[in-house]
Amino acid sequence: MSTDVTAKSPAPAPPGRSGSAAEGGLLQLVLAGLRRNMRQYGMLIALGLIVALFAVWTNGDLLLPRNVSNLVLQNSYILILAIGMMMVIIAGHIDLSVGSLTAFVGAFAAVLTVNHGMAWPLALVLCLAMGAVAGALQGFFIAYLGIPSFIVTLAGMLLFRGLTEILLQGQTIGPFPNGLQNLGNGFLPEVGPHTNYHNITLLLGIVLIAAVVWQEFRDRRRQQEFSLDVLPTRLFLVKLVALGAAILVLTLLLASYKGAPIVLIVLGALVVGYGYVMRNAVFGRHIYAIGGNLPAAKLSGVKDKKVTFYVFLNMGVLAALAGLVVAARLNAASPKAGDGFELEAIASSFIGGASMSGGVGTILGAIIGGLVLGVLNNGMNLLSVGTDWQQVIKGLALLVAVGFDVWNKRKSGS
Repeated sequence: MSTDVTAKSPAPAPPGRSGSAAEGGLLQLVLAGLRRNMRQYGMLIALGLIVALFAVWTNGDLLLPRNVSNLVLQNSYILILAIGMMMVIIAGHIDLSVGSLTAFVGAFAAVLTVNHGMAWPLALVLCLAMGAVAGALQGFFIAYLGIPSFIVTLAGMLLFRGLTEILLQGQTIGPFPNGLQNLGNGFLPEVGPHTNYHNITLLLGIVLIAAVVWQEFRDRRRQQEFSLDVLPTRLFLVKLVALGAAILVLTLLLASYKGAPIVLIVLGALVVGYGYVMRNAVFGRHIYAIGGNLPAAKLSGVKDKKVTFYVFLNMGVLAALAGLVVAARLNAASPKAGDGFELEAIASSFIGGASMSGGVGTILGAIIGGLVLGVLNNGMNLLSVGTDWQQVIKGLALLVAVGFDVWNKRKSGS
């Protein structure tokens, strides 16, 4: 009597899926998800830890509604620049001119509105157009003449700083019209019944939570359709709860003061719009392609010169918008405005997950990186830390972020 050697026997459980791990404790799922998505969630967790630490060290002052509102206003222009800088870095380039271009556009706005009495809406449009022209000129030299972006934008940094001095003649010009001031300092108006909270801000927060949940479910479904790895269901639900709670807390803090700043609405629109472009639009995929592997992108038919040109044109427009926000925030145009903004934007991008070699990064990552620096600045100011030590700590934060990127690459390649 023979034995059937082909009879099926239970297959051994895959590594990491047997025993208690198969049943899966929530903590085990979280740790496993973090290991697989370290680049994506690492800085988000770091931001949460930094907020928690400074909230304790400042006895809660960091999370006071007024301070949270000031935190948004003080860092809005850096976050705007970080969005454009992230796209530039993903494409494999760098832009050192954005700080000087920010100052130049602010000076241009002051000359138009204060010295010549131009209506602020028209001045705003002309300033954005000026930023587009400046970005297009730099993009032309980089994309079509083949001059390295470092050299072109270094020249632009000197050029725009000099033009700012010429326009302002070494003086500070202000104040700006009230309509333009609201871009940097204004809040959404209050409507509806009198409550202890700002009604419009509460409504926007609820809409945002619903939109985030819908987008997360949509992305998860698309990933499953293409047989891509997705987070375990319980970890996915934990992520949704964490995102919803963070948005709700921020909404309540803002709504208990003066409501959402106007610049926050502008910033939110930019994040949604550029996030969609980078995730779903052909142009966004082409940016990733030329930054990740330029020869392969060319062979695939990507018009790399055209893409690079528009990336720098876009950076110019965002730098102009940041310049308007800075000028409105200060209610004056100064020759020294924008000093170091390019370094803050670059640091925000790298802290937020950009890669030195290009082809890696997200718009949300740029925002997270900018918030990390913003919270560090604000928290250290509340603790009366000197500017010298602030520079040291921010430098170390940048070094750690880039070092983490290098370590993560080596680990992935091993």
